[in-house]
Amino acid sequence: MKKFVSLLIVLLMVLSLSAVPASADGLVVDTCILKEADDDMINNYSLLAVNPDAPWVDADGNPVSDVKINTVGAAALINWLLSEEGQTLAANYGFEEYGEYLFYLKDGRPVSTAEIPAATEETKKIRLSTTTSVNDSGLLGYLLPIFEEKYGYEVEVYSAGTGKSIANAKMGNADLILVHSKKQEEAFIADGFSYVIDGMENERLNWMYNFFVLCGPSADPAGVKDAADVKAAFKAIADGKYTFISRGDGSGTHTKELSLWPEELGITAEAESFKDYTDWYISANTGMGACLVMAEQMGAYILTDKATFLTFVANDGVMG
Repeated sequence: MKKFVSLLIVLLMVLSLSAVPASADGLVVDTCILKEADDDMINNYSLLAVNPDAPWVDADGNPVSDVKINTVGAAALINWLLSEEGQTLAANYGFEEYGEYLFYLKDGRPVSTAEIPAATEETKKIRLSTTTSVNDSGLLGYLLPIFEEKYGYEVEVYSAGTGKSIANAKMGNADLILVHSKKQEEAFIADGFSYVIDGMENERLNWMYNFFVLCGPSADPAGVKDAADVKAAFKAIADGKYTFISRGDGSGTHTKELSLWPEELGITAEAESFKDYTDWYISANTGMGACLVMAEQMGAYILTDKATFLTFVANDGVMG
């Protein structure tokens, strides 16, 4: 019931956002970045190919058979993203529009020089399970058409929080994943759901990053902007019981957020852990874009990846 109510609130907010008047300076969005560039806010993204011989399970954990994985297509997309062309496009994405880079390439990242085969009828469709961060930012909408036109593939994108994206792959519904939660990625590998593609040294191909940012109302009643670091900022929010919107969906962003609260609060992914904080801590169980809409409407604080936030502002607070 709580999940239904949360989703209903999000829907109503999305529908009403277009009616919000512009501020005196012409900006529709009041939510702004208050804390960034903290060492605890680095956001790493990894590519993992799905193992065709994985121990498939359904949503209830029961074994599943007859799963077919497009290993050729998955390798083609991974090799292109890690090629000089793919990495250059990803690194430059957004600069012309926003005046700053949305994603950065990691030092020592894997690089591919493999020849990429053209699609065939058998390998044409590639299923990519990914986080909302790279999707809502517009990165995939920019990169994938270039790859598809050049090599003839069709990439079907399933976008959700990292936890749900990985669960989707475990059920055999993805050929590769692009996510951002090291702990969950390592568990995915340990459980036998990924493998090392030809030419690479590891299953987990950690190739780019950006930063999480702590955002909130421009008035900043918690004094987040003046906090010594991001953990002090989270403590100030909790101490003052200022409204905070949590993804609450097991995503990489949600996982990062949980690590930033004061340990004595005991906030975890379990609803029971924050039952005494529901007057200020809102677990939305939805994607980044929808959560940003909620934060804007409620004058709340929120942790988000910077790429999605800049897209949110550029779209005047409207997320598709």
